[in-house]
This record gives sequence, structure tokens and C-alpha cells, in this order.
Amino acid sequence: MADSRDMYVVHSLFRREFPAAAALVRTVAADDAPTTARVADHVLLLTGALHTHHTGEDTHVWPKLLQRGPDEIAPLVQTMESQHESLHAALADVEERATVWRSTATEADREALAAALDALIAPMSAHLDAEEAHVLTLIDKHLTDEEWAEAGKHGLASARKSQLPMIFGMLLHDARPEHTESLRAVIPGPVWFVLSRLGPVAYGRYARRLGLDRVGAA
Repeated sequence: MADSRDMYVVHSLFRREFPAAAALVRTVAADDAPTTARVADHVLLLTGALHTHHTGEDTHVWPKLLQRGPDEIAPLVQTMESQHESLHAALADVEERATVWRSTATEADREALAAALDALIAPMSAHLDAEEAHVLTLIDKHLTDEEWAEAGKHGLASARKSQLPMIFGMLLHDARPEHTESLRAVIPGPVWFVLSRLGPVAYGRYARRLGLDRVGAA
């Protein structure tokens, strides 16, 4: 059956990177167009990753739990889906404000984006907490390891190949060893061999270029 502990690795990324992104946005000087573009692109990378994560669950996890689990879990799954819808609206707001700030580089648009990120973080964290507390045991009970791997592959397939090592390094950055081993179990061996070596170096370079080390994310 599935071993969903790799979900903790993904959740750790979101818990670390979104608050760091809000802090990073606030460090950018008004009218600094090149830095604004880099940081806005980083924010859009994160929102895209969270969208993809939720789409993978909507497609590969919730339908199987509803089909195979007891009737009592239906309200829980419906709650997860409802939280996804709310987070989708918050993510859309962040993406809109990041796009605007990218084009203007103004202080007002910078602060609007930072506020939108702040507004996203609390409900996102509550959702991640609820998944870990109530859903992971159901995944392990009702999905096979092959089916769970499909959800992971969904996330990898959506990433641009040029960014994949960096994203993988971001995933591994502060992962606990037992969670890393769970992640390794759902990734093909040759892919793991390459990305686990290239990823930390690529993420370190990316984080320094953005200034994530200054806000405590790297």
C-alpha cells in the first residue's frame, strides 16, 4: 500500500517558501525592475507548484478515497476540496498581484503582493495541517503505492525540465531523512540518482541569486 510520508516533504517546502517569499518581496526596492522580475517569477513558481499539488490530489487522491473508503470520510474529503477552492481564489489573487508588480515595480504594488501572500499563508498552513492529521492515514490504507506514485509523477511532469533540479533541491532542503526515503521510493532510481545530486547545488545557487538566504529560507 501507499506510504504517503513524502507528503511531509512537499508540505515543508510550502510552509518554508511562502513566508520567505513574502519577506523577500518586502526587501525589493521600488523601481528595481530586474529584481522585481526575478522575485515575482519566484512567487509565480511557488503558486504554480501549489496549484499542481492540489490538482494532483483532486485528480488522483480524492476520487479514490471516496470510492474505497467508508461513507464517514466523505465529509472530510469534501472539506479538503472546499479548502482547495478557497486556496485557489487566494492563489489567483497572489498571481494577479505578482503579475502587476512585475510590470510596474512600484512600492504600492509590492506591498499589495506581500499582503496577498500574508493572507494566503494561514489558510494554507491550516489545510496542510488537516491533511497531515486526517488524510495521510487514509491514503496509506486505501491507495496502492503505484497509485500514490501517480500523484507524485503529476507534480514532476508539470515542472519545466530546466527548473527540475532546482525544484528538487528545494524539496530536499530541510526534509527529514525518513521523509526523504519515502520520496525516494516513488521516484525512478535513475531520476533520483541525478536529481538528488544536482538539486541541492541548483537550489543553493538559485536561493543566493534571489536573496532567500537573507530572509532565512536557504
